[in-house]
Amino acid sequence: MKENRVIVIGGGPAGLMAAGEAAASGGQVLLLEKMARPGRKLGITGKGRCNLTNIAELSEFIHHFGRNGRFLHQAFDRFFSPELIAFFESRGLPLSTERGGRVFPTCGRAQEVLKVLQNWALEQGVEIRCKNPADSLLIDSGRILGVISKGERLEAGKVILATGGASYPRTGSTGDGYRLAAQAGHGIVPIRPALVPLETAGELARRMAGLSLKNVETRLFIDGKRQFQEQGELCFTPFGINGPLVLSFSHLAVDSLREGKKVVLAIDLKPALSEAQLDLRLQRDFTGRSGEQLASVLRALLPREMVPVCLEQVGLEAKRPAGSITNEERRNLLVWLKNVRLTISGHRSFDEAIVTAGGVDLREIDPRTMESRLVSGLFIVGELLDLHADTGGYNLQAAFSTGWLAGQGNR
Repeated sequence: MKENRVIVIGGGPAGLMAAGEAAASGGQVLLLEKMARPGRKLGITGKGRCNLTNIAELSEFIHHFGRNGRFLHQAFDRFFSPELIAFFESRGLPLSTERGGRVFPTCGRAQEVLKVLQNWALEQGVEIRCKNPADSLLIDSGRILGVISKGERLEAGKVILATGGASYPRTGSTGDGYRLAAQAGHGIVPIRPALVPLETAGELARRMAGLSLKNVETRLFIDGKRQFQEQGELCFTPFGINGPLVLSFSHLAVDSLREGKKVVLAIDLKPALSEAQLDLRLQRDFTGRSGEQLASVLRALLPREMVPVCLEQVGLEAKRPAGSITNEERRNLLVWLKNVRLTISGHRSFDEAIVTAGGVDLREIDPRTMESRLVSGLFIVGELLDLHADTGGYNLQAAFSTGWLAGQGNR
């Protein structure tokens, strides 16, 4: 039995951080990566720019994880955004803070983040074996003994599971870690896509595919009750909707649909104007440009692609003179502009999800160390845990922090 040996399964952000820290803490570390090279998913995060973390205060940061966020207090108390920023900048990678407190490498290349992590791990003495998946865990009498990889028995006194979730499976995140955790006796909260584009019923979204809307307000209704309201950007796709706003409430939609609930999205295209103000604007435009076609007048209020859809939805002809619009017709138009309704009918698969919701039950993990409460010497980190947050750098920070914490304890 190699008591001082640490095996890390998975070479993503949590795995590389755990491996490097374990080696720096005195462990003899072997990292097993199933793909041809580590960190493939990290290399495409943030549209290839890698939103590493966020400078939000701790309480706000944890709030983005919902009710499970309190589990991260211990990890964040010891290794949080200031420590992560210092980690990268001290190794020659300048970082910049952008809108919403999001932190990116100044160079804008996620591959540079991966390079720093991998080089650091190698400098600490980590051995990285690629194309080496973990077939199973070696466990006896509630104690980890090592890993079976490609039929080879690899003994270790400590094993860190860091395989990532099930999102973007082409990068290697195919849910292997859930199988290994279940082998160790852990309960798995059902996994489902999170931060994922949504599908809508009908033709409305498809007809406007490719159109992005900025500064609109969305309200999400679940079985008729409003559960989300926020202003921002969304875009229409051939299957439905996507964009920052959509990703923010997608987990609510996904979970509600799984429960058989009705999910409806209302979009206010003119949130800066009250209904009364917008009505005055319409009256002014229709009076001042009374001889012009209605479609032409509406282009001052809507993107060109939306005008024919709008007119069809409210039952008005594009060539009608603006001055001929009745009070009732103007009211119908006003209601549509402030309340475009889309029924959410489904969601995209893990292939398009940024992160995975669900995972290893947090009650079975010690938040002070990330060690399993069921199997001594087994540690579980990152996206495998039943934790997920909004976009903005929160999920990656959780991966780095839980990985760092699990790597401790070898001194």
